[in-house]
Amino acid sequence: MTDDRGEPVGPAPGGAPDRRHPRPLVERLGMAAIAVFFAVLFGGLAAVSFASGEPFLAVMGAIGALMTAWVGILTLVRG
Repeated sequence: MTDDRGEPVGPAPGGAPDRRHPRPLVERLGMAAIAVFFAVLFGGLAAVSFASGEPFLAVMGAIGALMTAWVGILTLVRG
């Protein structure tokens, strides 16, 4: 098997071939629930920071909330 440049592709040196299996639904739901919890915490941090006049911290908290929610959704969709 080769990549786009024609170079051979194989397992990592000293490693076994990639045999990834999708995660069970209960595991994906649990990890998504953890992501929701942390997204809510980041969102709360953003709201409190904005209310107290700390715009930089508010923006960083909002970005953290969005990124955490995004990863939680990907966990459910991709498996």
